[in-house]
Amino acid sequence: MKNRRSFLKLTTSTVAAIGSAFAVWPFIDSMNPSADVLALGSKEFDLSNIKKGSSKTVKWRGKPVFIKHRTEQEINEARNVKLTELKDPQKDEDRVIKPEWLIVVGVCSHLGCIPLGQKKSDAKGDFNGWFCPCHGSHYDSSGRVRKGPAPKNLQIPKYKFINENKIKVG
Repeated sequence: MKNRRSFLKLTTSTVAAIGSAFAVWPFIDSMNPSADVLALGSKEFDLSNIKKGSSKTVKWRGKPVFIKHRTEQEINEARNVKLTELKDPQKDEDRVIKPEWLIVVGVCSHLGCIPLGQKKSDAKGDFNGWFCPCHGSHYDSSGRVRKGPAPKNLQIPKYKFINENKIKVG
């Protein structure tokens, strides 16, 4: 008699747990972003109008994204930096998919200001990249912090090349 009662309790508990999971799942699933919201999280940008040595600022998720078409000199400068000289050590090769294109979120890692360096007339800092006017952080041509209070490099968003002249960020 005792074995039968234990079996029935276990079976009833198992069925109740599975039933509860099926009943709760729609509520949990409704907390995931819908397909239209996920589609807004990624955006395509055309690179064909950005000349070598030039930059473009685009907006993604409400933040500026700097797209820089780097010259051979900028690539070589970035690749010849010793990691021991960097606050947040990262190789240039690890920050880019194609060496001539650098894509970074244009928000200083110190307090969230937007660094200068996108326009020809902007201050580029001591390392030919970007300069944050709020507190004086300097970034190199790979978006790595080299001087100033910023603790981290400029963030690299998730991106991929769709073709030679188009990227998808997000």
